[in-house]
Amino acid sequence: MHVERHGKQGTPMILIPGLASGAWVWQDTVRQLEKDHVLYVVTLAGFDGQAATEGPLLEKARASLLDLIQTQKIDKPVLLGHSIGATLAIWFAQQHSELIRGVIAVDGLPISPGTENTPADQRPALAARFKTQMTAPTPEIFAAMQLQYMRTMGVIDEKLAQSAARHTSKSDPVATANYASEIVAMDLRKDMHKVLVPLLEISPYYATDFASRNISLEAKNAYYLSLLHGAPQLQVVAINHSRHFPMLDQPQAFAEALNQFLKTVQ
Repeated sequence: MHVERHGKQGTPMILIPGLASGAWVWQDTVRQLEKDHVLYVVTLAGFDGQAATEGPLLEKARASLLDLIQTQKIDKPVLLGHSIGATLAIWFAQQHSELIRGVIAVDGLPISPGTENTPADQRPALAARFKTQMTAPTPEIFAAMQLQYMRTMGVIDEKLAQSAARHTSKSDPVATANYASEIVAMDLRKDMHKVLVPLLEISPYYATDFASRNISLEAKNAYYLSLLHGAPQLQVVAINHSRHFPMLDQPQAFAEALNQFLKTVQ
C-alpha cells in the first residue's frame, strides 16, 4: 500500500481509491480538505503503477490499513473510500470501529449490487465467472475496457472519461480482475450492526442511466439503504447528475456532502 500525506492539522482522514484507481481520484478532495485535516491518501497494491501482490488482496489491504493507523499513531481517522475502497472501509469498521470516528462510503457497499440474492455457496462460482469476464489478455484490451467503462458507467463528460481511463489503464490488469472477483465473493451485510461509528453512503444518480428501468433517485437510495441495513448510525445522501465517480462529475456537491458529515464527527 502506497501512502501520501497532506495537511498538517485537524481531524485525520484516510482516503482509499476504488478499483484500478490511485491518489489522482482525490485531487480536488485533497485541495478542499487539506487546510483542516491531516490526509493519508493510499493506493492499493497493483493500482496506478504500484507493484501487485498475491491474494487475498482485500484481506491484505485491511491489514495494511490497521498497520498504517497503528504505526503512524493516527488518532481515530475518518475513512473515506470509493467503490471497493468504500467496501474495504466498511469491512474495517466492522472489525475496528474503536480505532476510527466515521466512514464515508462513495458508491461502495457491503455487497456487490445485483448479487444480493445469490446464495453463499454460489458466490465463489459467480466470482470466478466475473474474474474471467474482467481479465484482459493484453494491455491494449485492458485500456479499451477502461475507456468503455468510464464512458458508460464511470463519468458523464467524454473528456473526463478519457482522462480517467488513461489513469486507470496504468493499473495491473490481473490485480484489477482479482480485486473485482474478491468483491463479488463478499457479503458483509450480516455484520453491519458492528459498524459502531457514523456511516455516510454517497449514492450517485444519473437519470439517463436509469430511465429504461424506471428507477428514481429515491428508489435507488432506498435500495442502498436496504443493502446497508443494520448499521446503527447510517445516512444515505444522493448526488444527482453523477455516475460512479461523483467526486469528478460533481466536485462541489461532493465537497458539500463531505463537509456536512465531517461537522458531525470532529
